[in-house]
Amino acid sequence: MNKTKRLWLLLGGVLFVTFFILGWFGKEVYRQVPPLPESIQSTTGQTLFTKEDILNGQQVWQSIGGQQVGSIWGHGAYQAPDWSADWLHRELLNLQDIISKREYQKPFASLQGVEQAAVQAYLKEEMRTNTYDSAKGLITVSPERAQAIEKNIQYYMGLFGDDLAFVKLRDAYALHRSAVPDETRRRSLATFFFWTSWAASTDRPGMTSTYTNNWPHEPLIDNNPTTANLIWSFISVIILLAGVGALIWYKAFTDKEEDLPTPASTDPFNTMPITPSMRAAGKYALIVIALFVAQSVVGGVLAHFTVEGNAFYGFPLSDYLPYSIVRTWHIQLAMFWIATAFLAAGLFLAPAVGGKEPRFQRLGVNVLFGALLLVVTGSLVGEWLSIKQVFSLNIGYMFGHQGYEYIDLGRFWQILLFVGLILWLVLMLRGMWPALQEKGYRRQLVLLFAGASAAIGLFYGAGFFYSARTHLTIMEYWRWWVVHLWVEGFFEVFATVSLAFIFTNLGLIRAVSATRAVLLSSAIYLFGGIPGTFHHLYFSGTPISITAVGATFSAFEVVPLALIGFEAWDTYQKTQLASWMARYKWPIRFFIGVAFWNLVGAGIFGFLINPPISLYYMQGLNTTPVHAHAALFGVYGQLSLGLVLLVLRLLYPQGVWNDKALAISFWAMNGGLVLMIVLSLLPVGLAQTWASIEHGLWYARSADFLQLPIMAKLRWMRMVGDLVFYVGVSALAYFVVRLVVSRSRKANAG
Repeated sequence: MNKTKRLWLLLGGVLFVTFFILGWFGKEVYRQVPPLPESIQSTTGQTLFTKEDILNGQQVWQSIGGQQVGSIWGHGAYQAPDWSADWLHRELLNLQDIISKREYQKPFASLQGVEQAAVQAYLKEEMRTNTYDSAKGLITVSPERAQAIEKNIQYYMGLFGDDLAFVKLRDAYALHRSAVPDETRRRSLATFFFWTSWAASTDRPGMTSTYTNNWPHEPLIDNNPTTANLIWSFISVIILLAGVGALIWYKAFTDKEEDLPTPASTDPFNTMPITPSMRAAGKYALIVIALFVAQSVVGGVLAHFTVEGNAFYGFPLSDYLPYSIVRTWHIQLAMFWIATAFLAAGLFLAPAVGGKEPRFQRLGVNVLFGALLLVVTGSLVGEWLSIKQVFSLNIGYMFGHQGYEYIDLGRFWQILLFVGLILWLVLMLRGMWPALQEKGYRRQLVLLFAGASAAIGLFYGAGFFYSARTHLTIMEYWRWWVVHLWVEGFFEVFATVSLAFIFTNLGLIRAVSATRAVLLSSAIYLFGGIPGTFHHLYFSGTPISITAVGATFSAFEVVPLALIGFEAWDTYQKTQLASWMARYKWPIRFFIGVAFWNLVGAGIFGFLINPPISLYYMQGLNTTPVHAHAALFGVYGQLSLGLVLLVLRLLYPQGVWNDKALAISFWAMNGGLVLMIVLSLLPVGLAQTWASIEHGLWYARSADFLQLPIMAKLRWMRMVGDLVFYVGVSALAYFVVRLVVSRSRKANAG
């Protein structure tokens, strides 16, 4: 058996084993979810609310943007509180005073040390004792806790309504006035917050940790890291060190360099015929840039909301564009333009791979383009209408806002997007089909290309395994199938195969070497990446086994990133072998930028929050957007831009490029990203982490902490990085538009 066959078996084995692990432990997620009670009653027999109220509240939460308005169990936006932690702390303070007045006839703050200790002991016993009766589907609470709950409900009804007492707090949270105008909906929303808090403060049956593994940190009831949390954190660090060491050993002692092919005297792509469908794919580049510019502008507005609440330099912007819709668009536009870049690269390369233009391929590319514009426009408008509370709850979920980060678009638009991805997959396979009939290593490379395309097209469908009223834990399980596997998994494989095909055709690497390299890198990455999905679910109502699997395997995700810089440098050196390769300087520069941010953004900043003990204190803090910005733009954004530039280079082979504009774009965007992180996001996140460890998550996310003068100054400092970044975006937009327009004019004149 030759080396290539062994690598195919390795990749197949990795896919089988890792998806088996993901499915097997997924069964445990289903089996051990926090219970949704039929009703919550006081010990006096009073019904406080029902399962229907909780599920209605979940839908209300979805309709106003869900994870774009604060967070639940740490997942979501960072401006408003984490509602689970916030509810829990407020309920504890309410209950403290109620018990103190009952036992000592004075508020808790006026009690002496022994008296306070007695109240605290009662508080812990009351909150952590699991009173859920599975036979009756009933949770019972004391009359005193029922009072504390009702007091919390009134607080949230005022906050999400138009009560003037909350004007200042709404500004601090960037929460627009009358976010939930309907009183019944507001009450249901509060009951949903209660249930998420109950799961975070109540011990699992037979255990001394809560359904969320003692998250969030809350000293008042001894919500502290579990022993398992600490142990699996240590193990993940050891695995990381061992893995990096093994990979370096392999690279140094066993990975032998093969003789490179002699580059052609002229650019091989100069003789490549540009088919009608390939030309039609070129207009996708303009959409990528338009969406990128729009996302960047929206991001600037979003950042401003964090320092001026509901206003934009005094203008009441939230009356028209609330923070929740701006953040929704910022994230969704990022997903759209990055995905569009990958679609464009695939549509352009498919006929080049196959060597033949299938019938009606151009029509398919144009139909997909129109469908893309429809989904983008329709989903953005629908989300705005949902957040403005125009829709009923069910209609809002279908055509408005699903409420879940990265999958915000309404279910109808999600279905249309999936149909579009399937159409893209069909177009890809049609274009590649002639090459799949060939023999040799090129065929194997094409098989990998087709497999990665199929994964991108099909795995988005994981988002249909939950609905509006699906249990929150189960929803998170499937959501991360989409976000982690689709965005962080198979996009990576697709990009690796695409670049391998391009470099093979440029004569920089032999087909056999490219095939083996792609097989090995895909196997290594997916081995950690697929089960590593669970690192998003440590504290989402999952059992401790999920923490063990997530911490162990996600440590392997970082391992291949340790050597990715060497590969980038090697690629750059290969481009010096022939003078004509300078034509591809800027796409390759962006790919080198990907290598840097892969190590820093995905590797260092990713692992910063990856061990369970780190994430325990950092979940839901600004350390997460540090990783998100560095990885999403630094890696996938620059990869997408590099692919777009490569397509434009091949589409207009005779075009003279404006090197100055591209240099400004490359260095300003990378420099701006560095400044955003170093001057603002990272310091804010680390300060929040300190507050979370010392006082609890509720304080790290509170208005009292985030509105401190030093924190406000740090958030203002982000503007420096933003402005530099905008210079880069503007330069890139100028370059692309000028190139496309000038070439179109020349073509028309000819």
